[in-house]
Amino acid sequence: MPERGTVLAFDFGLKRIGVAVGETELGTAHPLPAISKIDQIERLVTEWKPAQLVVGLPVREAGEHPLARRVERFARQLEGRFRLPVARVDERFTSVEAESRLRGVKQSRPRGGPKGAIDSVAAQLILEQYFDEAA
Repeated sequence: MPERGTVLAFDFGLKRIGVAVGETELGTAHPLPAISKIDQIERLVTEWKPAQLVVGLPVREAGEHPLARRVERFARQLEGRFRLPVARVDERFTSVEAESRLRGVKQSRPRGGPKGAIDSVAAQLILEQYFDEAA
């Protein structure tokens, strides 16, 4: 069962990190602007005061995903730095679904350009999946 309160979710990438925020009580998630540096997470944690964090973990049907170890290291760094629980969620197909959601929805895209928007909507999908699995 997730901690009650605000949750920040991250879609880790080599160029950008997609970010979303949600509330466990409502089970809703919303994309925030993507970030380009891990140090920017501290500002987000200070601003949103989350009870926990969620990280999308890349998983493959067969074999380990090339980013899996880097993402796991990222999740452990978050746990150590912020002393918050960090849930890992299978992020398969979130970027494809994020692109699909964003087709034709230009006005409501988060800042950070089209790629940043995809990353943050992917983080939103990761967080929605986390809430669905916890329900």
